[in-house]
Amino acid sequence: MPRTQPRPLARTAAAALAPLALVALAAGLAGCRGQTSKESPIVGIRNMYDQPRYDVQEESPYFDDKRTMRPIPEGTVPRERDPDRTVTTGRTDDNMGYLLTVPKSVVEAHGGMEQTLLRGQERYGIFCTPCHDATGSGQGMVKKRAVAGGAGAFAPPTFHQDRIRHMPDGQLYATVANGKNNMPAYPQIQVNDRWAIVAYVRALQLSQAKVPQEPTL
Repeated sequence: MPRTQPRPLARTAAAALAPLALVALAAGLAGCRGQTSKESPIVGIRNMYDQPRYDVQEESPYFDDKRTMRPIPEGTVPRERDPDRTVTTGRTDDNMGYLLTVPKSVVEAHGGMEQTLLRGQERYGIFCTPCHDATGSGQGMVKKRAVAGGAGAFAPPTFHQDRIRHMPDGQLYATVANGKNNMPAYPQIQVNDRWAIVAYVRALQLSQAKVPQEPTL
């Protein structure tokens, strides 16, 4: 079959629009100069964009000490902080030693010991397993990589040694809160969750405790 020839009218219209398309393209390219514009951005509500503010460390005549970065008022306590100092520090009222066990108030806050252990298991898996491994033997992935890289001195201890088995719960809590040796502090873990981790570590220790053998007669 013979091909259909384009109609003359269509060809005429295309030829007429071609110069206009070239002009529009040239105008668009001219707008892309590759430079940062010094003109103010177009903002619908200008007073929301240019709000008065102070920069960091900037002086202010409003305050007597001229500081815009205001210190925390004395006695301010974060809402998430437990007002009981023994709970937040793990130490006794007289600050002479560590709490021997997980505070009852923490266990009650978790809804009982079972819930405390479940919470501790979850938090332990997130924060402790990378170094101490899931069993608490200190063979986590971080330790293995440290040894492979020649940094075996950074290996964490196992929780199943007598020193840590007989450590007061408060001391274990303080280690999580403040860090020790190569272990960093974990302020991002909430107070009650730190105690939950302590409870779970005790459960791990019990799970691998040696059962005393009865003497043979």
